[in-house]
Amino acid sequence: MALYKIFNGPMPTTASQAAVTTGTAIKTLLQVKPGATQVCRIVEWGISFDGSAAATPGIIELCITDVAATVTAHAAAGIHKYDSAAIAGGDPTTNLFAVGTTSTGYTATGEGTVAAVRHADVQLIAPTNQYVFQFPLGREFIVNPGEFLRIRVKFAVAINAICYVLADV
Repeated sequence: MALYKIFNGPMPTTASQAAVTTGTAIKTLLQVKPGATQVCRIVEWGISFDGSAAATPGIIELCITDVAATVTAHAAAGIHKYDSAAIAGGDPTTNLFAVGTTSTGYTATGEGTVAAVRHADVQLIAPTNQYVFQFPLGREFIVNPGEFLRIRVKFAVAINAICYVLADV
């Protein structure tokens, strides 16, 4: 198995990783969909913000949904190869991760009509903090083929965020 780190934005080249605004309604910042025959294990996830210390904490979710959000599609370059197995593995979009506007991507413009959610983690986090959670080995959060892993947020005031998942496929 190989590790891949996926952020809520395109691969940075001459600039730093782009932060994305959260908005005041629920918003998917990152969506990951495994390939058609892949099981994806979430080893770690994290999020950080650039908000004011005076702002109210927001709700942050790492969850599985039954339908896709409409997102900006990730490209192979945006799925960062984290370890030697990933580097040797070639293009991760060939069969490990599905990419497209209703697959793996970032910055949702539509949330879809979600009927079922399975939570891995839910937190209230102040917008000046960062949050990182590592699942214990052997206890990783599983994303099955056909499921949509999402990092969703909702704040009272829009702020910027950078989030990621570290996935083992």
